[in-house]
Amino acid sequence: MNIDEFWTVIETARADAASTFGDPGQAFASALVERLAATSKQTILEYQQCFDQLHGAIYRWDVWAAGYLIGGGCSDDAFMDFRAGLIAQGREWYDRTATAPDVLAQHPDVIAAAAEGNDEALFNETVNYAASYAYERINGNENDCTFYDDYDQFCGPRGNHEPADMGESFDFDNASEMHARLPRLAQLFLDHGDD
Repeated sequence: MNIDEFWTVIETARADAASTFGDPGQAFASALVERLAATSKQTILEYQQCFDQLHGAIYRWDVWAAGYLIGGGCSDDAFMDFRAGLIAQGREWYDRTATAPDVLAQHPDVIAAAAEGNDEALFNETVNYAASYAYERINGNENDCTFYDDYDQFCGPRGNHEPADMGESFDFDNASEMHARLPRLAQLFLDHGDD
């Protein structure tokens, strides 16, 4: 699976989820699992490899700061879910965010979240595990260890690799710093009580 094929899977799952009622994030995750489960074990492993590359590429302080503002805080685990949620938004939003995370201030879900005081916009934990769930369906196995064992054989041990460069670290709790680095998001999430 190349990167274009990966994004086709994501966009197809997004289209499938759009016709579903209920929580849009969960609908997408379910559609993604269904889409992957209809392929092969090899395709699922290739999908996961692309997912990991894209997920790791946005492991940066500026993206984390965006998640921190949108989520009203953002732990390590929450940042995993935020990056998965960004991938779930599709190629256009992913690429735009990877270039300049402050662009998320234009995302309709983020705008709505700021207005409603919702701190869950764009966070999607289940997307992190879609490949393992789909693999489990194909295997008919309740234990997802098989997926991770097979994935390690497919691309080598995952380990706990930190990115080479996360960019410049800064204080997410410093409002002036956040306004300087992510002005539009800071205005949405930090200035709401200043009227």
